[in-house]
Formats: sequence, structure tokens, C-alpha cells
Amino acid sequence: MEVMQKCMFLCLHLSAMLILFVYMKKSKALVLRDTVLPYGVGAPVTLPPLEVKTFCDSFRISQETFTRLTGFSPRAVAHWARGRKPSDSTARRLTELRRMFAALEKLVPAKTVGPWLKQPNAAFAGSSPLQVIERGELDRLWRMIYELESGEPG
Repeated sequence: MEVMQKCMFLCLHLSAMLILFVYMKKSKALVLRDTVLPYGVGAPVTLPPLEVKTFCDSFRISQETFTRLTGFSPRAVAHWARGRKPSDSTARRLTELRRMFAALEKLVPAKTVGPWLKQPNAAFAGSSPLQVIERGELDRLWRMIYELESGEPG
């Protein structure tokens, strides 16, 4: 039985690596934490700190919606909006949000993302994308993005 479990783990691991490879080939970049590694290039490029006001303006989202997206307190978000630097662990979590929005921006105009976040969506069983994010189901949005980019229905 132990050999069978190891084989299943290896198959799952290889499948995950293949999915990551396909994603890397399509996007030409692999983003890890706050570093972007251009596909085929060895030198990482560090992203600048997330500027909350610019981010919110770009995607037409309010500071209150940004607070809901991040799960952080309104006070913390207000501090970042005024220029205070978030901790390293917080910055990594914000980078994941930035990656998600960058992927969405490749599919639709940035100004439409904010309004879309609040609309009920049949792809999420009537929940809005914002509610899906708040429930910690970010993988559902990544899957939707993958399906739209690849043209492969789920």
C-alpha cells in the first residue's frame, strides 16, 4: 500500500509541475512572492511596493473593497494608502492579490475589474468574485483565469 501511495503522490506532483510549466509558457513569467522571473531569463526583477491608492484607482475599487479583498483591518489599509510600508509577510500576501489583478487585466480592461468583483457570477454559483475571495477560495478565480486564457472549458 505504501508503494501505491508514493506512486500517487509522484503522479500528482508531476501533474502539478506540468500545469505550472504550461502556465509559465503561456504567461512568459513566473511570479514568486514579490519577485518576477521572466521565462527563459535567469535574473529576477523585484516588483515595487504596492501603492494602494494607485492600485484602487487603476481597477476602480474603493478602499473598503480593497480591505475586504485583503482581509486586513481598515486601519492597516489606511496606513498603507498613506504610504506606510507593510511588513514583509503582508507584502507577500499583497503580491498575490497584485498577481491576480494583473492576470484579470490581461483578459478585460482594468477599469471593469472593480465593478465585476461585486456582481453575482454564475461561474461561482451566484456568489460575487469578491465573496469568493473573502471565503479564501482564490483558487476558483485562478481556475477561471486559466480556462479563459487557455480556451479550455472546465
